Amino acid sequence: MAEFHGQLSLRAEHRPDGVTAIGAQAFRAPFHVSKPYWDADTRTLLVQVVNPTAGILSGDRLESAVEVAAGAALLLTTPSASRVFRMRSGEAVSTQRFQVETGGWLEVMPEPIVPHRGSVFRQRTELAVAPGAAAFYADLLLPGRVAHGEAWEWARLLLELEVRRGDDLLLRERFDQAGEGLKALAALAGAGEGACFGNAVVIARGLDADASPAWRAELHALHGDGVWIGASQLRLGGGWSIKFVAPDGVRLRQTLAAIRRVLTPVCPHLACDARKL
Repeated sequence: MAEFHGQLSLRAEHRPDGVTAIGAQAFRAPFHVSKPYWDADTRTLLVQVVNPTAGILSGDRLESAVEVAAGAALLLTTPSASRVFRMRSGEAVSTQRFQVETGGWLEVMPEPIVPHRGSVFRQRTELAVAPGAAAFYADLLLPGRVAHGEAWEWARLLLELEVRRGDDLLLRERFDQAGEGLKALAALAGAGEGACFGNAVVIARGLDADASPAWRAELHALHGDGVWIGASQLRLGGGWSIKFVAPDGVRLRQTLAAIRRVLTPVCPHLACDARKL
């Protein structure tokens, strides 16, 4: 079976007329970039990264590097979930780096990762934000093909996230779990077989001024009816980490949408519609 070494390079730039445009791009299968859409209301460029193959297979190597120049604003998303298929041997690896220059805005909001039975997937993400830049990054995880009676059966899932502002390390996370391990955590939370997990980081000017901002109480108000949510301030007060658990994929997406709405007053670009059904 063919193995892909996919590469994506993308740079968003601020034009003299105030519009964000793609200044440079290069990609190789399985990556494909859709036609960008300029949201004039939020002054944000929307770009969807498409994987036209069935999903991620053993041996695949995916590398992406996205830059946002000073004054530019970019929402990067995907139209469908990233399915990591069963592997009889080997693994798949994704390395992604996001860089935002001073005065720039980047939102990364992909559809969920869906690890299938026996899959092994490693993903390393680096988010580098210059002082005076802002970003929102979200990762979503589904337990598997729940509708097919397959959940928590992946062999290994390793997700690493490192966030820096200038030379300062704000956050370093390492999630390394077999499906059975996370199943036990979901059971502890009372979330059941279909429990889905979300992880988000927000960095913006002014977020370090208050250790107990009003929007935090609004986030905590989302807690309940099967949804668990918590927010904690990052090192050096450079931003916030938000964790959430929902009983199914629909509620997970609804919770992420609610989080974006709550944060819109401090991050106005979050009002940009990702234009998904």
